[in-house]
Amino acid sequence: MAEVKVPELAESITEGTVANWLKQPGDAVSKGEAIVELETDKVNVDIISDYDGVLKETLAEEGDTVNVGDTIAIVEEGATASSGSGESAPAASEPAKEEVAAAPAQPAASVTQPAVESKTAANNGVIATPAARKLAREKGIDLSQVSTVDPLGRVNKKDVMTFTTQKPAATTTPTPVTAAPVEDDRVEVIKMSRRRQAIAKNLKNVQNTAAMLTTFNEVDLTEVMNIRKKRKESFLEKHDVKLGFMSFFTKAVVAALKEIPHLNSEIRGDELIVKKYYNIGIAVSTDSGLVVPVVRDADRKNFAEIERDIADMAKKARENKLSLADMQDSTFTITNGGTFGSLMSTPILNGPQAGILGMHSIKYRPVAVENNTKIEIRPMMYIALSYDHRIVDGKEAVTFLVRVKELLEDPEQFLLEV
Repeated sequence: MAEVKVPELAESITEGTVANWLKQPGDAVSKGEAIVELETDKVNVDIISDYDGVLKETLAEEGDTVNVGDTIAIVEEGATASSGSGESAPAASEPAKEEVAAAPAQPAASVTQPAVESKTAANNGVIATPAARKLAREKGIDLSQVSTVDPLGRVNKKDVMTFTTQKPAATTTPTPVTAAPVEDDRVEVIKMSRRRQAIAKNLKNVQNTAAMLTTFNEVDLTEVMNIRKKRKESFLEKHDVKLGFMSFFTKAVVAALKEIPHLNSEIRGDELIVKKYYNIGIAVSTDSGLVVPVVRDADRKNFAEIERDIADMAKKARENKLSLADMQDSTFTITNGGTFGSLMSTPILNGPQAGILGMHSIKYRPVAVENNTKIEIRPMMYIALSYDHRIVDGKEAVTFLVRVKELLEDPEQFLLEV
């Protein structure tokens, strides 16, 4: 028998949630074939089998939290789906067993016992992972007496291990670990995805630790729109990608960061890490939450390369195909609330970064032009810079935003290559 373990995912990711078993007990698996989809704080990843054989047993249910290094499945090496373990693939003449074994994430080698255990746990109001239930049985621990820090009230293996080292089960007063169910047909209870939990935790952590402040300005996008109108057909024909607004903003941000380098930095302990490279995160909204893929070395790329990177990343985000590498090591972030009609907002920092630029809707408004001698209707956008005041002073922040404004209002400075 071979164990399938949760592999190392990324430096900052130590656990994930079982999102979807792609194989069920009794199914044949091949080396290199994905058997389960794991949802992490940032992306979904497939865990593959390193062995040829039959999936004999799954040790975690969909929705369970598992840690790096945990064994989550057993593969019977060399077996085939037709001649493998009879327990994993019951014959058609055994309808009762087959029905139970087909239930998601039930270990086929012990069909009856886990079903009873799960029912008992549910009746006690306890939600626990299979590994936690197994350890509790071995040690004779009542799971209703085990406390957990899981936000959804699930008891995991670590909770049981901690409980055994702290106090005996026989002398512990039972402590409820789950909230009373909502009994109102006007209320829908929806379990937060791991990604949504991570987003909530990270954003709140930024608010609690950074001295965040936002400054605003407005940009006349007349010249940018004129260039796009004039160049869009030849640009698309030559580069096979549309000339959008994001490449202009990315270029302007990079130029301004070079003049105000502390906005391209972060705090580590008592040190300020100023980065001399420019990886710009572009916030993308998906059905499962906000993700921030990265345009790497944006200072070295022309408009077409930036637009192509953004289009590719957005497509991967919508199809849930972003990798962890796609979202790591950004140095500054741009978010475009204008896509959804936002006129003005105060974006929250993408920690541990020192700054984030918010774009908003373009609105045609009357403005004074030509040294305030006449009024014209111009395409105007409010832009917002949220920054960490621990790193950046107000003068630097305002200077940065003014520089972005100047570059966008005179985009020929970019030396646009088409």
